[in-house]
Amino acid sequence: MKISTQIALSYFLIVGLASYFFLSVFVEDIKPGVTQSVEETLVDTANILAELAAPDLVSGKIGDGAFAKAVRAYGARSVDAPISGLHKTSLDYRVLVTDARGIVVYDSAGEDLGADFSRWNDVYLSLRGRYGARSTATDPKDRHSAVMHVAAPILDQGQIVGVLTVAKADATIAPFIDRAETHVRIQGALLLTAAAGIGLFFAWRLTRSINRLRRYARLVSSDSHVALPRTMNREIAELGVALEGMRERLDGKLYVEQYVHALAHEIKSPVAAIKAAGELIGEDLPAPDRARFSRTIQDEAERIGVIVERLLELARLEHLQALQSHVAIDLEALLQKVLADLGHRQAGKRLVATVAGSILPIEGEPFLIEEALRNLIENAIDFSPEGGAIAITLSNLGPFAVIRIDDEGPGIPDYAKARIFERFYSLPRPDTGKKSTGLGLSLVNEVAKLHGGSIRIGNRAGAGASAELRLRHHPDSGSSS
Repeated sequence: MKISTQIALSYFLIVGLASYFFLSVFVEDIKPGVTQSVEETLVDTANILAELAAPDLVSGKIGDGAFAKAVRAYGARSVDAPISGLHKTSLDYRVLVTDARGIVVYDSAGEDLGADFSRWNDVYLSLRGRYGARSTATDPKDRHSAVMHVAAPILDQGQIVGVLTVAKADATIAPFIDRAETHVRIQGALLLTAAAGIGLFFAWRLTRSINRLRRYARLVSSDSHVALPRTMNREIAELGVALEGMRERLDGKLYVEQYVHALAHEIKSPVAAIKAAGELIGEDLPAPDRARFSRTIQDEAERIGVIVERLLELARLEHLQALQSHVAIDLEALLQKVLADLGHRQAGKRLVATVAGSILPIEGEPFLIEEALRNLIENAIDFSPEGGAIAITLSNLGPFAVIRIDDEGPGIPDYAKARIFERFYSLPRPDTGKKSTGLGLSLVNEVAKLHGGSIRIGNRAGAGASAELRLRHHPDSGSSS
């Protein structure tokens, strides 16, 4: 599914659900709101009619007195009142009067005269000085047949002598409720349509920017020379700038410069060995020593060639993020080889390196693993004090082989902790104050990722730094923790 479709559907879903719940709540509140407004009006009407009916009820003329005549005259009136586009053509109040016992003594509809209403809430509560009201359906099967009854006490010298009830059918206000609901639904539909239009516009605008950036990335990947497209969306524009910067790093001098520095860093040791052997071989040496130094020069020259080849391969693998070949590697044997190669550097600082524990084989590229171990141990040597110790611990943790290298150096300063894996970032060595090229840990990090593992470097609880290299086991080796 296209991203434009996903954005549009997500927007419609959110707006649609929000509109549905909003309109549902709004519409559901219309009828109660109208009903409450009518009830409030009935309260006023019932109380004023109770005052008008009091003299006739007390004198026993409630059925044929002035009050009854006035109500009959009210019922005989004709009316045509346009109210918000609707015409009211009938007067719908029904008036009932009960005595102090709750017996109906007057009914403007003439239907319940003499009936006992003492148990109805409107009469029952009003006779006791409380607010009395009820809503009763005339047809239990028809929920729209409800009639509101609001009562008020009839008083004679402060005593309740009866109750007057004003009744109004819900059906008389239904047209106003229906009209309000229809109006709300129409406005809601218009609002939803407008929101959908706005959503479509912004979805189109966003996807247009994304499509421009996608086309740009596609052309860049095909080595076409195109300019970065302009877009009004700030985040997309920032993404475009980031892609442009990445393109410059890939195509420009910076990328090449990084690997030139990496190459220089990695061949530094073999060049030093060749130089030392070359100086010694020029002296008057016994034939066996001369042959040994000659082999050293040849071996280190070959190593330089391998380093150049492997670094080029690493550059390619950085883009693939995967190894092309996998072989089982005996890490313990590989570690001992690296320690032997670096023995002269340890001896120069009178360092003692110990190895404890055991480790299962892993699967990967031996040369890259060797280079990663070499960089970590060289760092430990460089930062260790004269006569210090380097502790190497081997263990297995789940699917990983873990190599931990602890030194007794000054540790990592707080300001450098977040940058130790950056290319070309390096700390000065304690004994010389010089910095390396800053590519060693970057290389270790890449090797760890390519082998399904990770590298963590931090400070020990006492003094010194600790590097923990995790590499995934060979799938046939099993694992333990």
